[in-house]
Amino acid sequence: MSKTIIVTGASRGIGLCITEYLLTTPQPHNVVVVARTLAPLQALKEKYPKQVEVVNGDLADFSLAQKAVDAAVSTFGRLDGMVLNHGVLGQVGKIDVASTDEWKAGFDVNFISLVAFDRGHGNNHKRDSPDQANPPTKQTKAALPHLRTTHGKIIFTSSGAAVTGYRGWALYGATKAAMNHFAMSLAAEEPDVISVSIRPGMVDTNMQRELREDHATSLDAEMHAKFTGVHKDGKLLRVEQPGHVMGKLVLDASAGLSGKFLSWNDQELGAFQE
Repeated sequence: MSKTIIVTGASRGIGLCITEYLLTTPQPHNVVVVARTLAPLQALKEKYPKQVEVVNGDLADFSLAQKAVDAAVSTFGRLDGMVLNHGVLGQVGKIDVASTDEWKAGFDVNFISLVAFDRGHGNNHKRDSPDQANPPTKQTKAALPHLRTTHGKIIFTSSGAAVTGYRGWALYGATKAAMNHFAMSLAAEEPDVISVSIRPGMVDTNMQRELREDHATSLDAEMHAKFTGVHKDGKLLRVEQPGHVMGKLVLDASAGLSGKFLSWNDQELGAFQE
């Protein structure tokens, strides 16, 4: 039976690779694609009109999560999984020059939006008393009720930066560490939903280009040399390597993986690397 999956960051890189995998497996699936860049999403819709639904926007707008869940259920009748793959580098630089506004913006996109997908988004207004005339709007439920019903999967795109301190990359690493803990907490609280964080490794994506080119001066020199060297030596992974593993996981991850942070090529994921 075809499943319905939400994929964020679906316009390029790992997200696009996962989307194309899900759409072209021997048993093709339905995908709600979410990203800021509209044109690649429209191209997918034109190519797979019956399998793709488009939700376009910036995930710093937390209401976009509910729109994606609603699109899945209204268009395809169910929600079986999510690949929460979106993310930004945010401010690159040492902590002593950190901008709290830029850090907040980075956490909004990379982390708080994850809560919006699972819990929903509503009014943060606080009531002063039980009989207040204007109570807050009802908080929407987003994905979890649907995923409990389908025993769904949530795959998070994490990073080695979550567990290693890199000079100048504290914001990105902190958001991914928070993501990993969020996945662990979901696994503990939601036994009917499988949540797995995946470290995709150093992949030939636009984020790697940003690190080499856009942050040549703001990134620590040793770190910049590492990123440029891996690219020059042809050692970046192809998106299909972690992408296909993650695509398989959102369909068939087992309960024993829930709450774990794993590299895409860990031995424990051997069955998904074939």
